Amino acid sequence: MFSPNPGKKLTIEVRGEKWARYPVKTHFITEKDNLDEVLARYVLPYLRKGDVVCFGDKIISIFQRRIVYRKDLKVGFWAKFLSKFAKKSPHGFSVGNPLKMQVAINQAGLMRVILAGMIGLVSKLFGISGNFYRLVGHQINQLDGFYGDVFPQYADMGMLGPVNCDNFCSQLRRKYGFSFLIVDANDLGQNILGRSSDLRGREKIFLEILKDNPAGQADEMTPILILRKVDETS
Repeated sequence: MFSPNPGKKLTIEVRGEKWARYPVKTHFITEKDNLDEVLARYVLPYLRKGDVVCFGDKIISIFQRRIVYRKDLKVGFWAKFLSKFAKKSPHGFSVGNPLKMQVAINQAGLMRVILAGMIGLVSKLFGISGNFYRLVGHQINQLDGFYGDVFPQYADMGMLGPVNCDNFCSQLRRKYGFSFLIVDANDLGQNILGRSSDLRGREKIFLEILKDNPAGQADEMTPILILRKVDETS
């Protein structure tokens, strides 16, 4: 029924327990889709008691309409200039993309971006990275999109990080009776952005379960995982 993504394993052992990570393949989710309908179509029929539904952050951003379109952005001088000093990413994630730098300026303000950029450059001289994103705030470190090599649809749209993630997950738990996670994950690392109230305090365990990014980050189209503890005696 569920197959692992290329280069990934369907199960993993964590702290003496075996966990299945079932990738849920969907159609290409857009802002026209409805979360309840997606869950009813792809997820709910396969859930068992004790399962955890894990969303990638991008799909939640889309459901929350946290989208910025290229046509609505006017990339100015400062965005073009400052983006030249940002670390470039082969995956198109960083503010080295002028479109993303313009979003950062629009969200945080020009002076904050300039100050964060200056401190970030100085910090790099001492081997410290990431200060730009820490100082600029406004979830700019979660800004995705404006990169169409994998999905052409993303070339003209950017996605801000999802908001109120804990509350979002807890509302889903009350509605459906299962546990929910929202994770910002790639092959370099994972970060839990939200969890339903019953999962608080168990974040480290789930980070271990997801440490190899079983959902993938290319064209797998598996933005949802079903996490299930495997009872080998059954």
